[in-house]
Amino acid sequence: MTSLRGVLPITLTPFTDDGAVDEGSIDTLVEDYLGAGAHGLTILGIMGEAAKLLDEERERVLRRYVGATAGRVPVVAGVSARATHMALDYARRAEDAGAAAVMLAPPENTKNLDLVFEHFRRVAEAVSVPVVVQDEPVNTGVTMPAPFLVRLLEEIEGCRYLKLEETPTLPKITAVRKAVTSPVGIFGGLGGVYLYEELLRGADGIMTGFGFPQVLVGTYEKFVAGDRAEAQQYFFRHLPLIRYEAQLGVGGVTIRKQVFARRGAISSPHARFPAPPVDDVTLAELDDLIAAVGL
Repeated sequence: MTSLRGVLPITLTPFTDDGAVDEGSIDTLVEDYLGAGAHGLTILGIMGEAAKLLDEERERVLRRYVGATAGRVPVVAGVSARATHMALDYARRAEDAGAAAVMLAPPENTKNLDLVFEHFRRVAEAVSVPVVVQDEPVNTGVTMPAPFLVRLLEEIEGCRYLKLEETPTLPKITAVRKAVTSPVGIFGGLGGVYLYEELLRGADGIMTGFGFPQVLVGTYEKFVAGDRAEAQQYFFRHLPLIRYEAQLGVGGVTIRKQVFARRGAISSPHARFPAPPVDDVTLAELDDLIAAVGL
């Protein structure tokens, strides 16, 4: 099994100005992420606008990312869906395309956790690659308490990783880490806002889409090298920009795409509707912050 660790950005799905999938920008994005030192890529996530893609587009994005990455780092493919048979199909397609793992959230608004457990079991047993359990109640409407997550990880052989995004993430990391008896990789998310503290709590890395992944990589590398003070100082220096970009109500992926477009990693900052526009004042503030932190 491919070992996942470090910074695995939630990648963008780039579009042209008229909203078509821009496969050429996938190639340049891959080089941008890998040039920043990313330890892997997580495609077709929430901030990758996966829910806005037709099935044919999902397949093109999946195969283009895997092809452009060319085995240099592992690719994790999001396979979340409203129905289990859809998630099964997405997972099998991801494995067939060469993904090293799949990321799966519970079906939206499924409050019965026995059904949620069965959803994960069926998908995990349908593929040979590991499953990253995505705990993200804001978008899914499903709260998975720490004991339930431990049950998933202990009783379903294929569920080997956990991405925690229920705030506060820090106590949940501690609760899961203390309770599990088998090897489990734990990742944070949430735009990177709590990366340093998550590492202190025992996280193995992060899966998120911050516009300057080199900052997350730098923080992680300094931390695992044993220099916690330098990791903390480096992270805190860039935290104002991380915090600003994480304003989901203002723009979220729209802001993030502006960052990548500004440095030429994608040809257009277009985000598919419905996505809130980013006004000129916000863009000016963004540019000011980027300059202030020295990026």
